[in-house]
Amino acid sequence: MENKSQKHFKPSKKLFFLFIIACFLLSAIYLLLATFINLPSPSKLISYEIPQTTKIFDRSGTLLYEVYMEQNRTLVKLSDIPLYLRQATIAIEDKDFYRHQGVSLVGGILRAVKETLFHQKLQGGSTITQQLVKTALLTPERTLSRKIREIILAFWTERLYNKDQIQEMYFNQVPYGGTAWGIEAAAEKYFGKNVKQLSLAQAALLAGLPAAPTVYSPYGAHPEYAIDRQKEVLERMVEDKYISEEEKNRALAEELNFKLQRTDIQAPHFVMYVKEKLVEKYGEKMVETGGLKVTTSLDLPLQEFAQDAVATEIAKLKNYRVGNGAALVTRPATGEILAMVGSKDYFATDSGNFNVTTSFRQPGSAIKPINYAVGLETKKVNPASLFIDTPTCFQVVGQKPYCPVNYDGKFHGPVQLRFALGNSFNIPAVKMMALNGVGPVIASASAMGISTFSDPSKYGLSLTLGGGEVTMLDMAKAFGVFANSGIRRDLVSVLKVEDQNGKILEEFKDSNFIREINKPLSFPSTLLIQGPRVLSNETTFLMSHILLDNNARSQMFGTSSFLIVPNHAVAVKTGTTDDKKDNWTIGYTPNFVVTVWVGNNDNKPMDPYLSSGVTGAAPIWNKIFTEILKNQPDLWPKQPPDIVGSQICSLSGKLPPNPDKNASDRGCPTRYEYFIKGTVPTETENLKQNVTIDKNTRKLAPLDQKDNTEVKEQQIVSDMFSSYCLDCPHDGSEPVTNIKL
Repeated sequence: MENKSQKHFKPSKKLFFLFIIACFLLSAIYLLLATFINLPSPSKLISYEIPQTTKIFDRSGTLLYEVYMEQNRTLVKLSDIPLYLRQATIAIEDKDFYRHQGVSLVGGILRAVKETLFHQKLQGGSTITQQLVKTALLTPERTLSRKIREIILAFWTERLYNKDQIQEMYFNQVPYGGTAWGIEAAAEKYFGKNVKQLSLAQAALLAGLPAAPTVYSPYGAHPEYAIDRQKEVLERMVEDKYISEEEKNRALAEELNFKLQRTDIQAPHFVMYVKEKLVEKYGEKMVETGGLKVTTSLDLPLQEFAQDAVATEIAKLKNYRVGNGAALVTRPATGEILAMVGSKDYFATDSGNFNVTTSFRQPGSAIKPINYAVGLETKKVNPASLFIDTPTCFQVVGQKPYCPVNYDGKFHGPVQLRFALGNSFNIPAVKMMALNGVGPVIASASAMGISTFSDPSKYGLSLTLGGGEVTMLDMAKAFGVFANSGIRRDLVSVLKVEDQNGKILEEFKDSNFIREINKPLSFPSTLLIQGPRVLSNETTFLMSHILLDNNARSQMFGTSSFLIVPNHAVAVKTGTTDDKKDNWTIGYTPNFVVTVWVGNNDNKPMDPYLSSGVTGAAPIWNKIFTEILKNQPDLWPKQPPDIVGSQICSLSGKLPPNPDKNASDRGCPTRYEYFIKGTVPTETENLKQNVTIDKNTRKLAPLDQKDNTEVKEQQIVSDMFSSYCLDCPHDGSEPVTNIKL
């Protein structure tokens, strides 16, 4: 028998289902209206819209580049296009072109889903017919209604035109990058010849461009992508039996000589970087033909100075087997990119348009500050923490022992964190990594902006010496966290985008924004910096204070080096990989981060003389930073309330036995150090300890040595892993300390 609640429930349930059905029908009606209202006719494919110029400006309104100066389109008949070019296009874009009726469910959409889900390859799943109508008749927006319109128009187009007509319109309509619309214009733009003269190798490269002309362009930010795409096209042609394996290999072996491109472009690496970002957001067609007005973050006078500095200094390094250099200037408080020099000469054949600022490189010791910052943040260490820099091997179960060495080939005994980081000693850095753990360091690096570190199992302790790849953009972002007192700010390259009618499509607004960067800049307001806090104010103060301390690095870099910017406090870190393939200098103030790299595009090692960033990248870095700061005030890091100072023993880092007496009576040589409140050492220095000594060597006996030993009182200091005898013989043959992890 039904109760009252059940009787009242049934009508409510029916009303609920009716409401759901009504919402579904209204949504369907809305979708249909959005799809069919103003649906263009495929008959318009025979007429061409007149494109308008998109212009890219620097922050002050100086024109850098016109993305589309004039339409360059030469119509060509299908019969004039080489068969292998037609086959290459079908192989890479639409293998079922001659079998489908405009849309390929199995060959296109399902294959795209499979590649995306199982092989992490993003594919659109559009047929050649769909690409034609999308390019010529529709907007680049990525919505369901637009996709439905695209499918409807593709079916409609296939009813109006035969396959050869569709293919001919495709070759004449689709963009191949820049001003090249259609295959004939593309052949002229990239190879300086007409389409009939293209070789298989050249045809394969051009066939791969329409899917993403900006990304795959050999003139773009990643010219290496063009060659990768060409190889993919040729492999597809082999799969579809258009060419043989031998023909593919001959095509891959052919040297591609690209036509010199126009030179009426300023800050070319940056412009191509911005164009790529715009295409990601607005689509290829809108950027190429939409008449956008783009105001960027770039400061052209600074850009030109940086370009000249890179070119001049790299020329001086020719005898040291250095082929290229790059520089990046950012404003950490806002994330603005002020200058981007991707290579020594964008138009040179030996470096060209390869943009090092966006490519993967190993950072060497430049990554160490992140590792030490984790130790300071978790309060495992403080700036006075002692590290024993002696021969050390780290043993991880199932792996070969890892035995790092310092870049000067020497070991330096007991050294406190401030001086271990300042002088960039490797053994202490690896000990710091072992204490932190690889996982926490990767997590912190990712939070600070390093996007390339992922699975901790892929990395070991060598990560702190530069064993993982990074980009200059990410390193600038990470060092910007130190400059921003712990707040990460993503990089910004575009300040405003307006459409052809002056409507603002996007605009950068920030309380710390200052258009004229050459005017004196005070401290940016940390409270107004937009972004997540990833490190404490206290940790970043300590890191900045260590990295600007010339005394802390003088043992290895000297008291007068290119790391000093006269009359300005600048925090700086160098880095060079063990194989001398990458050489870095990165430094910052509260208002600027300058990142410089030198090396070779093909990863060939440089001369061993370039043992640190101070002899390779640092002269460029110094020249750029000196120019930036010439009219700027000297800004030291602001000391947070929870940072306190204390006198500590210069050797052990512990408290002096008599801290309240004069320096000569404290019981040990002392120095002043900063600490996060609560981490000031509490233990008083007492070096004398009873230890086991090897009677023959008079050195500390290994733990497993039982014979020929004696217990003696010696002066001993220790770190978290090992001890060091101060008054034992030190003859350059220190025993290796084995640390099991």
